[in-house]
Amino acid sequence: MIIRAVFLFFFIAPVSAVLAQDSHNELAKVKEQELQQVRERINDLKRSMDRAQNDQDRLASELQNIEIEIPEKRMRLKAIEGQRRNTEKKKRDLDVNLVARESYLNKESLELVAQLRAAYMNGSQEKIKLLLNQHDPISFGRLMTYYRFFSDYRAENISAVTDELQKLDELRSRITAEEERLSSLARNWYLELGDLNSSLEERQKLLVNLRKKIADEGQEVGRLIAQEKDLRNLISELTNILSDYPINSKESFTKYNGRLTWPVVGTLVHDFGQSRIGGKIKWNGIVLAAPRGSEVRTVYHGRIAFADWLVGMGLLVIVDHGEGYMTLYGYNETILKNMGDWVAPGDVIATVGDSGGQRQPSLYFELRKDAKPLDPGEWVKRRPGK
Repeated sequence: MIIRAVFLFFFIAPVSAVLAQDSHNELAKVKEQELQQVRERINDLKRSMDRAQNDQDRLASELQNIEIEIPEKRMRLKAIEGQRRNTEKKKRDLDVNLVARESYLNKESLELVAQLRAAYMNGSQEKIKLLLNQHDPISFGRLMTYYRFFSDYRAENISAVTDELQKLDELRSRITAEEERLSSLARNWYLELGDLNSSLEERQKLLVNLRKKIADEGQEVGRLIAQEKDLRNLISELTNILSDYPINSKESFTKYNGRLTWPVVGTLVHDFGQSRIGGKIKWNGIVLAAPRGSEVRTVYHGRIAFADWLVGMGLLVIVDHGEGYMTLYGYNETILKNMGDWVAPGDVIATVGDSGGQRQPSLYFELRKDAKPLDPGEWVKRRPGK
């Protein structure tokens, strides 16, 4: 019975483990399918908003297209720059290696020249001379052994010189290839830079036309009210879509009231509740001026609920923290996370920019509870790095 029980244990345990692993894999597939469905619903929502915006404002639609292109071009330039640095380092290493190899070859060549000169001085019949001139067999044997070592060493030296010459040829070929790669990267860099500058000029023209269009105060107020309505509807729809996928955090977001860290180091430009356009509308978040490309970090655990361009907000990231809390990060230059990604406090999710038609690089930061704006200054107290 004991043997049977042991047999059953060793037979069933691996099977159970396999079944458990299969169950885990199946669950992961189901979750991934559900997440993909969520992404599709959010994408459908965004496409619907884009169609509505296109009908209302052609200039805003054009601005969206170009502000999505610009960060992509900046990223390509950054990638080319990284490749260029790596290629230059590789070429420098090859150059150092080449100098070392040439130095070693010179040393080996000098030694070989000395050996050949000595062999020439001894004449071409070295073994015959040794055989005829030596009467002592022991001395003759020592000299023959020495001669054999000397000949072997000279042969090894010749082989080493030949190998070094081959390695030098290979190194020079690799250096030439890296130089050609650098030239190609430089050409691509200038092409990308030209495209980027053209896009920036086109963006500037669009902004001038947009500002002319909304020069009237009443029109601008109406535009801002419409943008706030779109944002509120977006958050409401996101809340509905994500309600079936609640976030379970170890600690409640509410417990971190007053203990959160600012998403970026910056200078306050606009504060929560501050009047806009003669007091007819107020800021629902804060605007922090910061250098272009500065890292934007999430303030708490959560899931990326939205990562796309939105009129008035530019490239926008919305993080769902559960319990109805969401944080918004707008005006970004690039977005570094995708919808559905999980994030932890301090994770980099974007970089500071001026998308959405802003006049200077800055971050728009907003905190909402059940779609209602809250004062971020009451929740976020700590400076980054503290």
